Amino acid sequence: MAEQCFHCGQKIDKERLLFDGKIFCCNGCQSVYEILNFHNLDNFYNINQRSGIRPNNENNSQFDYLDTPEIFTKVVDFSEGGTTLVTFKIPVIHCSSCIWLLESLHTINNKIKYSQVNFTRKTLQVSFKEEELKLSELAKFLTNLGYKPIINLETAEKKHDKLDKGLLIKLAVAGFAFGNGMFFSFPEYVSGDDVWFHSYKHLFRIILFLLATAVVFYSASDYYKSAWYGLKNKIINIDVPIVLGIFVLYGRSIYEVVTDYGPGYFDTLCGLLFFMLLGKTFQKRTYNTLSYDRDYKSFYPIAVTKVDFDGKQENILLSDLAVGDRIMVRNQEIIPVDSILIKGEGNIDNSFITGESAHISKKPGDKIFAGGKQTGSILELEVIKSVDQSYLTQLWNKEAFKKMDTGLDTLTNTISKYFTFIILGITLFAGIYWSRIDMEKMFQVVSAILIVACPCALALSAPFTFGHIMRILGRNNFYVKDTLTIERLAKVDTLVFDKTGTITESKKSNINYIGSEIEDFDLRNIKSLLKNSNHPLSKSLYNFIEVNDDYFEVEDFEEISGKGYQGKVRETLYKIGSASFVGEKSQDLETAVYIKKDETFIGKFTFKNEYRNNLSQLFKNLKNYAVNILSGDNPSEKPILEKLIPNVSEMKFNQNPENKLDFIKVLQDKGRKVAMLGDGLNDAGALKQSNVGIAISDDSNSFTPSSDVIMNGEKIPELDKFLALSKDAITIVKITFIISLCYNVIGVSFAVSGHMHPLFAAIFMPLSSVTVVAFTTLSTWLRSSKYFKIKI
Repeated sequence: MAEQCFHCGQKIDKERLLFDGKIFCCNGCQSVYEILNFHNLDNFYNINQRSGIRPNNENNSQFDYLDTPEIFTKVVDFSEGGTTLVTFKIPVIHCSSCIWLLESLHTINNKIKYSQVNFTRKTLQVSFKEEELKLSELAKFLTNLGYKPIINLETAEKKHDKLDKGLLIKLAVAGFAFGNGMFFSFPEYVSGDDVWFHSYKHLFRIILFLLATAVVFYSASDYYKSAWYGLKNKIINIDVPIVLGIFVLYGRSIYEVVTDYGPGYFDTLCGLLFFMLLGKTFQKRTYNTLSYDRDYKSFYPIAVTKVDFDGKQENILLSDLAVGDRIMVRNQEIIPVDSILIKGEGNIDNSFITGESAHISKKPGDKIFAGGKQTGSILELEVIKSVDQSYLTQLWNKEAFKKMDTGLDTLTNTISKYFTFIILGITLFAGIYWSRIDMEKMFQVVSAILIVACPCALALSAPFTFGHIMRILGRNNFYVKDTLTIERLAKVDTLVFDKTGTITESKKSNINYIGSEIEDFDLRNIKSLLKNSNHPLSKSLYNFIEVNDDYFEVEDFEEISGKGYQGKVRETLYKIGSASFVGEKSQDLETAVYIKKDETFIGKFTFKNEYRNNLSQLFKNLKNYAVNILSGDNPSEKPILEKLIPNVSEMKFNQNPENKLDFIKVLQDKGRKVAMLGDGLNDAGALKQSNVGIAISDDSNSFTPSSDVIMNGEKIPELDKFLALSKDAITIVKITFIISLCYNVIGVSFAVSGHMHPLFAAIFMPLSSVTVVAFTTLSTWLRSSKYFKIKI
């Protein structure tokens, strides 16, 4: 028996190296083994034996071009403050050991900060120290480990494959073999005792064998890989019975041809794999469509302030933003797209991108990457990349911000696992039974059971239903991060509303001024300072002050969350915020913004909030939920709220961000499933803590990775509809479970009784997937039409 390399598992042909009691095929494999052992990473081999990749022995100087500034800029995702992020395409990633090793690179090379694998796309994102490690050296390092990155124009432009070309080629081969197989097998069925046919039947059978062999060993190769990797990890996945069915038919066909017992089932086998691959192509195409639609549209509700060259401002959706446009970014806002700083002093926090909270100073002319957060005065930026090229979707879906939960996904996996064992058991008993009655029939029965019993439709139920629900919610300005969020929304029993800017209108308030007369000079300065804040009261006050919209640059801007902010405008220091922030005594039971100029108190603006339309009806519709109100204001409007929400469970006032977070924790400790609705910036902690965090966005870029949902503020009165549709989604998934199980029960019943041909089983199996997709599409459309006007 040929020896195999301990690292890569490949056959030892030329070199045979003995090291540490183990055999290696080359110096490269031995070197990788030494590196892993030296860094105590030998668990790599415990996960999957012989799972390494043989290192490439080519000249590594091929990567030197990556250090050219033009190429470097095109290839990397982010490079700033000594930290660089790059995403490499690595096709040889194939198992759990690969993932484990590639995500442990920082333990091998301390110049690497972290690395993360996307297994489905075969990509690796690496964060490294630019001053200590060149991009070319990183590529060489990966190549020496056996994971050579593929770098070309397509990967540099970050284009994702919409179609799996390899799968299409395998489908084409199977289709060619199926068509020609039917042609060459036709005489076998109609010739009878024809002498000419009998003299050429062996030639026809050999041609059929060659066609079927190409299909079995090439077109079906993905099924073998999936089954093998599953078995290596001690998992019986659904591809195991499919592979058994393929080999049963193939082996039986060879036996019949060799013994001249019959023509075999080569034509059936080609047809079987053609229809299976056709179903797989359909599923993959639909998955890609859903994924692309979700990733691209996730941020449609976020608006940004566009600035014309004449100074005119308007709020537009990010989807309408174009390269060359100028935008305005306020304090604590996320930079929505890669941009060049035109005006202002940037103080950029890139922690959402790099994971490290370090502030980078920016001056006019500097590039600012999407995903950074401005902490300071207002900035004017020029867009240099379109929205779909930014990192916002990556940020929102980053592992650090995910809330892992168990539910239908786990249920699906559990059912699929036991389902496979049950099918294998049924196949065994059916095989024993039919072998005693009709051996030829036994092969057909076993093959039909193994093929028809695929729970693909079962696995598709949840993702397809939730995918459609996500698109429907998105079209109605309720943007959900992922499918798990829909499941969590359906389980929510407690709602927590932040008052200001959530259930109140951020642009509408009854505002009165009390104090000494403010000169025009100060009013214009105050309005410039107000423009830097995202707080709802600041927005209302900005719209209320009727002076020219001339913007004066703000220096030394500083904001204390929940209290107020200050800054110098035209050499004059202003403080805007609560009474305690400016050093004044507050009046009880009033919502007010106090203003101080230098050391002199000017006056205060008092607010009587205007609540959003139709809130009374909303809270009546939410009678099955425990409703709570939190506010940073004093309890002056408590009587109004009690009248508006007669079923309110609890109201708390004078709450800072920490108080809100603690309130959520207390509810969760009582076993409540909490959804928090609040401002995406001021309430970031509470949003992240809650089971479902819903960030309210009206007309500003109030994006926060901590939220699970971004919701247009105008849609708050329809919250009950979104919650109801989420519950309907769970019901639809359960119905699709039943449909897919019925398909399997009926199919297996016919197969066990010997009334189903394997070819029909191959057609019947993807038919169940098509039925599930059609049902979930129709049912989600019908349910959504109950709540919303259908948008085509």
